[in-house]
Amino acid sequence: VQLVESGGGLVQPGGSLRLSCAAHGFTFNRYTVSWYRQAPGKEREWVAAITSAGGNTNYLDSVKGRFTISRDNARNTAYLQMNSLKPEDTAVYYCNSYYIGMDYWGKGTLVTVSS
Repeated sequence: VQLVESGGGLVQPGGSLRLSCAAHGFTFNRYTVSWYRQAPGKEREWVAAITSAGGNTNYLDSVKGRFTISRDNARNTAYLQMNSLKPEDTAVYYCNSYYIGMDYWGKGTLVTVSS
């Protein structure tokens, strides 16, 4: 069982990045997917979630209108499109998949927003 995030990097304020979360070894289309982030010196916080079939999404207030979570169950992959990035979005971003007590995490990908 594995979740692998990719797509992080250094971007200027106002820029965009798309994070990917590739799932391996479990029935991905049964699982709710969430993105979390952890900024330096802060606790991990939830950012966005999408239900198993992709019909419902939810977002942290501070990213609403800027971030979009999506998934492609045929590719066992989830995404987080991040636009209008701000320095306060700098963090390690983690992918999580959850289904009836089964809880999987990736190792994270670093996003740095700086000029």
